[in-house]
Amino acid sequence: MQFSENWLRTFVNPAITSAELSHALTMAGLEVEEMTPVAPAFSNIVIGEIIEVVKHPDADRLQVCKVNIGKEILQIVCGASNARVGLKAPCALVGAELPGISIKAAKVRGVESFGMMCSAKELGLAAEASGLLELPNDAPAGQDIRDYLDLNDHALTLKLTPNRADCLSILGIARDVAAITGAPINLPAFDVVKIESTKTQAVSVHAKEACPAYYGRVIESVNAQAKAPDWMVRSLERSGIRSISAIVDISNYVLLEFGQPMHAFDLAQLNGEVNVRFASKNEQIKLLNDTQVKLASDDLVIADNSGAIAFAGVMGGEPTSVTDATSAIFLESAFFTPDAIAGKARRLGLSTDSSYRFERGVDFGNTKLALERATALILNICGGQAGEITEIVNQLPERASVKLRYSRLCSVLGISIPKQTVGTLLTQLDFEFTENDDIFVVKSPTYRFDIAREEDLIEEIARLHGYDKISAIKPTASLNMLDAPEALLNNAWLHNTLQAQGYQEIITYSFVDESWERDLLGNANPIKLKNPIASQMSVMRSGLWGGLLDTLTYNLNRKQERAMLFEVGSSYHQTQQGFSEQARVAGLFYGAFQPEQWGVAAKEVDFYDVKATVDSLTHGEAEYRAEAHNALHPGQSARVYLNGNAIGWLGKLHPKWQQHYSLAKNTFLFELEASPLLQKSIAHYAEVPKTLATRRDLAVIVDADLPVQTIFDAIEKANIPLVTQVQLFDIYQGKGIPENKKSLALSVLMQDTHKTLVDIEAEAAMAKLLQLLENQFAASLRS
Repeated sequence: MQFSENWLRTFVNPAITSAELSHALTMAGLEVEEMTPVAPAFSNIVIGEIIEVVKHPDADRLQVCKVNIGKEILQIVCGASNARVGLKAPCALVGAELPGISIKAAKVRGVESFGMMCSAKELGLAAEASGLLELPNDAPAGQDIRDYLDLNDHALTLKLTPNRADCLSILGIARDVAAITGAPINLPAFDVVKIESTKTQAVSVHAKEACPAYYGRVIESVNAQAKAPDWMVRSLERSGIRSISAIVDISNYVLLEFGQPMHAFDLAQLNGEVNVRFASKNEQIKLLNDTQVKLASDDLVIADNSGAIAFAGVMGGEPTSVTDATSAIFLESAFFTPDAIAGKARRLGLSTDSSYRFERGVDFGNTKLALERATALILNICGGQAGEITEIVNQLPERASVKLRYSRLCSVLGISIPKQTVGTLLTQLDFEFTENDDIFVVKSPTYRFDIAREEDLIEEIARLHGYDKISAIKPTASLNMLDAPEALLNNAWLHNTLQAQGYQEIITYSFVDESWERDLLGNANPIKLKNPIASQMSVMRSGLWGGLLDTLTYNLNRKQERAMLFEVGSSYHQTQQGFSEQARVAGLFYGAFQPEQWGVAAKEVDFYDVKATVDSLTHGEAEYRAEAHNALHPGQSARVYLNGNAIGWLGKLHPKWQQHYSLAKNTFLFELEASPLLQKSIAHYAEVPKTLATRRDLAVIVDADLPVQTIFDAIEKANIPLVTQVQLFDIYQGKGIPENKKSLALSVLMQDTHKTLVDIEAEAAMAKLLQLLENQFAASLRS
């Protein structure tokens, strides 16, 4: 928010310097990002009127001018092309100091000159100038130019936080200055205009929730070619807005003054009733910036019988805009809810002062007053006759009462503020309140959209009381050891485990491209954002692989040949009960298994390398089942189960995605739920055997599609006495093995902790194991 300090001081003028004002605003939470003088330092420059012009006797391009400076007539030699009799322009007197120039009496080609007529460039007001700075005919000769042009001023730029939409106007800032300093506030004086026209414009509001209040009036016989006064143009320019035309300048002036966006339609171009509604699907409108845009069904528009004539809260339409030929206007002032406007301009690549304010919240208590103010200015500058105001008011937002506990206030701030002072500060903020039993029940005014809870009121008290008055106090607290169950790990364990294996952590946005969700993760119904910060960040992610692949591509484009990446973050899902957030850990391995070196032969990463990582995260207790995933290779993908529950996926990137991302080497991915990984089994003591284990090898023939893990699970469940370990050391299919069968070679370790096994005991255990395999899996002993 950029504005003129002098403009602000017409509303509230505390007895403090510009620097003190800037500091007070910053300390109250309205950070002054920049404060620059509107003109460089210069002095002894007044308004001069050229009353006589004679050609210089010895120079073709110079003229000798007689200049009236009020108290005397000066002779000045001037070379400006626009110097002429009757012209009023800045005149630098002898002794004046301009940026880089000192004015002295001198002879110019033999003719004495006692000063200099100035251009805007010489005064430091413009980078370039083609002649003298021409002033209005009624400018008083002899007046100091700094006073006449109001140059003893500063342009202040506030860096406002999004919650302080009330300070996007001079009035809003003035309210805060008055509250901070205690200075009285003075609103601009204007009378309610006299109704001189019977002309009205029919209006209806179909989108009542999006537009709770709509005001408009017809003003006839306006002079659209009238010129905006210099004081208004200066105020706009010092606020970063260029002058366009009188009617547009007035609407912009009221926008800055009251924070109320407005729009003027050419009445002759309106076709029938004006209607506030949502756009039809694929409805189009040509905007004031000469662009044709296609509207969405949730875009709010102002329409007539011909269709949309304005993008509500964002920008007006070109066909109904005010031109020099306009003689009657329909002036609109409305309140659109933030939810109805938020994100609409950004979606179309637009950014306007109106949308910036409406999507943060505009004071609906000032909507009609702003219309009256703009009407008064139009009648004063452009003439005309105003008609009655057409107003449609539905259910306006209500300011809920917020409770402020005095004890809580003192506890949070760490200081004791007298209750009377708290009441005084709330009054200075124009907050209505009652106090009973040390509890303030507070109701904020219509222009404060940010007061919703107790903490908001505590912040208001703190900033008005003064952050610099809150002394630094060393905290005192007792430190108690918290329970740390051995079976529960924390997120740091995930990070440490992966970092120890060489993975590098990344952090990516939870907002992702909808195509990632739909095509990569197979999520046809992702959670869509109402107000995305960019078109490629329009939905919430349900998985982390998109960010990993995007980061991989970024690194490969910068000549990295190998990548081990991981992320611990949240995924977001829709359920029947609403929305859920789930912590997940995901990893990616691309390129060589180890960095290039002389001691180990080069080897590309494979499925089992990444499976080893998953085994370490699951404490070696994971079960892998061959299942298909949209993003993974059909023959190298597995779903990961822990304690019988599916917790994630592991596999090689699908060839179509490898081609999509232009990946020259194989890429392996995994993603797991985080919470099951943070629970581990506690180690239990077992007696160390004093005898050697006995090993027997067993070869059995089973169905080719039987997972080996299923056999191991059955053996573990059977808990055959003496059998301590069963491992697979060979798989064979081919000659001598029936079709659709496979041979599994198993090593079986048997042990008794108290004695050495004899053959008869080992054979008995092996017979039970073989019987188990025959009964459950129709296995046969391979001969």
